[in-house]
Amino acid sequence: MVWVGHVDSQNAAAPNLPFTLALKRPDRTRFEITALNQVIVRVFDGKEGWKLRPSSGAGPDLRGFTADEVKFARDEQVIDGPLLDHAAKGIAVALEGVDRVDGHDAYRLFVHLSSGAARHVWVDTQSFLDIKYDRPVRSASGQLTTIEVMYRDFKDVDGLKIPFVIESGAPGVDKRGRLVIEKISLNPPLDDLMFAKPVVPGRHHSVSVGIDAPTTTGVPHPQASSPLP
Repeated sequence: MVWVGHVDSQNAAAPNLPFTLALKRPDRTRFEITALNQVIVRVFDGKEGWKLRPSSGAGPDLRGFTADEVKFARDEQVIDGPLLDHAAKGIAVALEGVDRVDGHDAYRLFVHLSSGAARHVWVDTQSFLDIKYDRPVRSASGQLTTIEVMYRDFKDVDGLKIPFVIESGAPGVDKRGRLVIEKISLNPPLDDLMFAKPVVPGRHHSVSVGIDAPTTTGVPHPQASSPLP
């Protein structure tokens, strides 16, 4: 699946930053976001991850994911989420209660992932859509904290209900980052190379992703931006 849209965030370098997110089962992801004519790329191949971003030196900065980032990426469940076929994936799910979420009743589920991580998922009692979940993140000071992720504006895409607005932020905080999806492509041909370790631009060829030509070559020059926390 490929999403194309823009990011609204107070922490962003500019408003309405365009992004492209490519997802491939079971757990491969590639996120590109552009700001100030530069692009930051984050790639996860299912085992390792890399961040390619601009630097003040002669070329872009390429770094591997930290141990925490690898763990979080593995826990994301990419396309399916943790609930679908959860038992087969070694994920335990228990009903804890019912909460009000955005004016609607929602089942609060406790989800224990096979990695040992735990989180909550809220499922609307009427639509049975996942409308909220929480997950841990590492703060700038190195402390683990929790953020909430809200799914909104569900639309039908070839028979699937997909949220076109995804908001994330700390609990109780009104100002949140938003991913606004403008176009979704289901089952486009995505070459595994696009999820491989990026090659530093200017020295070799690389692989990028586009909604109409998902396997075109060339990550732009020293480039800009990362996903929401």
